[in-house]
Amino acid sequence: MSRVSLLSTAVAGIVGAIALAACSKPSDAPSTATTQTPAATPAADSHSFNDAINAADFAQHVKVLASDEFEGRAPGSAGEEKTVQYLEAQFKRMGLKPGNGESYFQTVPMVETTADESATLNIDAKGKPHTLKFGTDMVVGTRTGQKEVKVDGSQLVFVGYGVNAPEQNWNDYAGVDVKGKTVVMFVNDPGFHSQDPKLFEGKRMTYYGRWTYKFEEAARQGAAAAIIIHDTEGASYGWDVVKNSWSGAQFDLPAKDDPEPRLPVQGWMTGDAARSLLSDLGQNLDELYKAANKPGFKAIPLDGRLSVDLKSTTSEKSSRNVVALLPGAKRPDEAIVYMAHWDHLGNHGHEADEHGGAGAGEPHADTIYNGAIDNATGVAGILEIAEAFSKQTPPPDRSLLFLAVTLEESGLLGSKYYVAHPSIPLNKTVAVINLDAMPVIGQAKDMTVVGFGSSELEDLLKAQAESQQRVLHAEATPEDGFYFRSDHFNFAKAGVPALYAKGGNDLIDGGVDAGRKAESDYRDNRYHKPGDQFDPAWKMDGVVQDLEALYGVGRTLAGDEQWPNWYEGNAFRGAHDKLMKSAK
Repeated sequence: MSRVSLLSTAVAGIVGAIALAACSKPSDAPSTATTQTPAATPAADSHSFNDAINAADFAQHVKVLASDEFEGRAPGSAGEEKTVQYLEAQFKRMGLKPGNGESYFQTVPMVETTADESATLNIDAKGKPHTLKFGTDMVVGTRTGQKEVKVDGSQLVFVGYGVNAPEQNWNDYAGVDVKGKTVVMFVNDPGFHSQDPKLFEGKRMTYYGRWTYKFEEAARQGAAAAIIIHDTEGASYGWDVVKNSWSGAQFDLPAKDDPEPRLPVQGWMTGDAARSLLSDLGQNLDELYKAANKPGFKAIPLDGRLSVDLKSTTSEKSSRNVVALLPGAKRPDEAIVYMAHWDHLGNHGHEADEHGGAGAGEPHADTIYNGAIDNATGVAGILEIAEAFSKQTPPPDRSLLFLAVTLEESGLLGSKYYVAHPSIPLNKTVAVINLDAMPVIGQAKDMTVVGFGSSELEDLLKAQAESQQRVLHAEATPEDGFYFRSDHFNFAKAGVPALYAKGGNDLIDGGVDAGRKAESDYRDNRYHKPGDQFDPAWKMDGVVQDLEALYGVGRTLAGDEQWPNWYEGNAFRGAHDKLMKSAK
């Protein structure tokens, strides 16, 4: 979602691990861990679908997937069962074959952990107690899979941005031992808050700025706990998004499927809570921002100690990726992958929600996070593209694989698992085209390429866009780090060229101002909230153009023998070259 020009040596290690893991594919067995009774599969023939990509078919898919009946499509829920059965029925209707051996499903093992939200962070700040409450002041969780995790009197250490980037000559952990301690850090990376283009990539977020990286690095350093200080600009979303995303069930791959070190406790605190706490520790939050942005920053041990008794309910379950294959007529062993994540945040029961339209205990509170834009639109998009390919004459020479992955909202876990266990070997995967949160705001004069300037796939997309009298450009807010927040990133780390593009903001009706207003309205009022629902007033002529352009990229690749690469100098080019050598 945002261009990458650097990765740490740790990330390079992940690339190698994925490449090795991809050499073997486990046998797939039906899930037996979920306890819900499958609901009746929504009828696949309740709508008359056209061969070509069109707005009515796209809208039908979104309406079904984002309906209250699907309960927000949470992994492991009855909503999952309805979702995957609907997708299987649609792929069968199109005549596509199972994409994972003889099955349309790839079982993804997961550990479900739900933190007891009565937990508090108790911090002794120079003898003054601070009690941070779940949801209001902080959110925490554990990736250990344990039912109870205790941290008792762990010393606080402020580690700036929690970054260890050798190629940047930057190490926030230099000279400090944080084993058994609690690290406190900022979100994003030094270039963002300083607005210094010489630091990292300036305001463009790098992988080091992502919260996932920060917890991974803290675990590698041996910390007992890690807390990120939230700020809306640095995270690119408000506290309510953090609270909603960390409330309820959280999912992870079992440790045996993801051997990276894991923190006992990890989470966030609000900026207000951090300011108060740091003040009692003799520190000023604003001054710490200034200090952490300077090269040579040294971690600051704090005269404060954190304790938490975190109880959770845990269970081992599984979720499913949905995989469908259209075999190529001439080179079926080579494939182009279209992907989107089907999961969302589910039903939060009868919890109070400030955006739900009713208070706690009121009978009409909206607690279903329908996820219409995020990401029923992307799933509807790959279904529409699959429909077009299935009716294409002549049929494509290369295979097309359509991959609807689970557990994106839980850290890109479904795609991570697929990349480690691919149906089509990664060195035979020509390209990946990812659809996530497609705009439904009308036709635009442009297309946004998230991570613009990354791969030769953009040359193919440019030709498609020009045929529509459109231009390509980078995302407007590269500081948001979107490149690292969607499923193509796991393929990119493994070296497979990946494209993530969608309609831009320069609307034919209203121009850039109208496009940015619509984008802000979605982010502020619907993103990861119950308000993300299907709206029949959507302007879907623009998304049809987007899907036609993305279909055109795959059609070109499926009809010739080219193997696109990352552009020279891109961080993933070396991984791609190594991957392709293994094919010879």
